[in-house]
Amino acid sequence: MRPPLKYFLFFLLLSFSFTINAQSNDLSKDKSITQNTSESDHHKILIAAVKATEMAEILDCSGPFTVFAPSDAAFEKFSNTKIQELMDSEDKSELKSLLMYHIVAGNLTASHILKAMCRGSGKASFTTIQGKKLIAHMEGYDIVLTDPIGNTARITAADVNQKNGIIHEIDSVILPTRM
Repeated sequence: MRPPLKYFLFFLLLSFSFTINAQSNDLSKDKSITQNTSESDHHKILIAAVKATEMAEILDCSGPFTVFAPSDAAFEKFSNTKIQELMDSEDKSELKSLLMYHIVAGNLTASHILKAMCRGSGKASFTTIQGKKLIAHMEGYDIVLTDPIGNTARITAADVNQKNGIIHEIDSVILPTRM
C-alpha cells in the first residue's frame, strides 16, 4: 500500500527545510528588500524595474513581504525588449502590475509553502498584492509556481531573509495576464 501524499510532502518538507537552512546567505538581515536587491549581482533588471515604478519606498519601509524575485536570466528568458519597453513607457502601470504579481503580503517561507501544499493535497494558492493567485506545487524536489496563463517558475534560492520580508529567487518571470 502506498503512503498518502501528505506523508510524502511532510518528509519532503523536512528534507527541503534542512537544505534551505544549510544554504549560506550573503545578504544582510538588517537591510530591507530593496537595499539587499540593489546589492545583488543577480537582480539588476528587477531593481531597475522597482525603481522605475517607484515601488522602492514600499519595499524599503513597509512589509513584511514575500518577493518571488526573477533573476536577470529569468528576465532575459522572458524578453529583454519587452522589459525595456515596459521600463521606457511613460505609463508604468503594466510594469507595476507585473512586479506586484511577484509579491505576496507576509513572511512566506519555503516551509510555510510546503505546509500549505500538504494541507492542499499537493497544491497551495497564494494571493499576490496585485490581486491574482499563484499556485504552488512540487515537481521532484522543486517548488514550482504557476500563473493564471500556465507559465511556471521554479524557486532556485529560498528563504533569503530581509528585515521586512523574504526573497525567493525564481528562474522565470510569472505573469498576471498575457503580455
